[in-house]
Amino acid sequence: MNLPSSPHIELTEDGSLTLFAPSFGEHYHSTHGAVQESLHIYIGMALAERLHTLRGADTPLRLFEVGFGTGLNALLTYQMAEAERIPIHYYSIEKFPIEPDVYEALHYEGVTGPLDSAEVLHALHVAPWGEAVQLSPFFTLEKLHGDLTECSFPEGLSVIYYDAFSPDSQPELWAEELFARLFASSLPEAVLTTYCAKGEVRRRLQRAGFLVERLPGPPGKREVLRARVPAVR
Repeated sequence: MNLPSSPHIELTEDGSLTLFAPSFGEHYHSTHGAVQESLHIYIGMALAERLHTLRGADTPLRLFEVGFGTGLNALLTYQMAEAERIPIHYYSIEKFPIEPDVYEALHYEGVTGPLDSAEVLHALHVAPWGEAVQLSPFFTLEKLHGDLTECSFPEGLSVIYYDAFSPDSQPELWAEELFARLFASSLPEAVLTTYCAKGEVRRRLQRAGFLVERLPGPPGKREVLRARVPAVR
């Protein structure tokens, strides 16, 4: 299933690209800067936070992303996995995958790391859906094509990137029941981050069991949320 109306590419203020989805009336990233938003909210506040405590672990870190989108979060995570030499199993669900003519036009020259970003982005998008694909010794991608409200979540999650379209556009994806299921699928001290800082979203995360804090957001965003699973439930 693809978006009823194909998204189109736009330039953001940090020089990186995003998409605008006419069907939802929303951009995939902040127009103030796609890369800086992803680095701040997902890589810095979630992944880097967990890597400090999981270094030297015997099994890959399990990460679940809500909304594969442009593949930018996966690209940044792949680069970090390679740089830190820490294995990551990256699950990402997407109901509306973008078409080849769109993702082939995307490029993120500003993303640095040990790998060629253009080659990595291409590999992420052409990887088959519905199976685990080991792209390197440190990065396995498993893309799930479907509806978040109907899918079975992976178990043993350490990091969650909650990057769905806003509650105004997709209210069903911000339901307390989904947060409760994610909480149950996560390890102690797992971290969930999201750009959405709405009070009701924060309260739903708390009622689901998470410990939630408001943190300063990237440029153009005053606050974002980070939620943790308690060390002892």
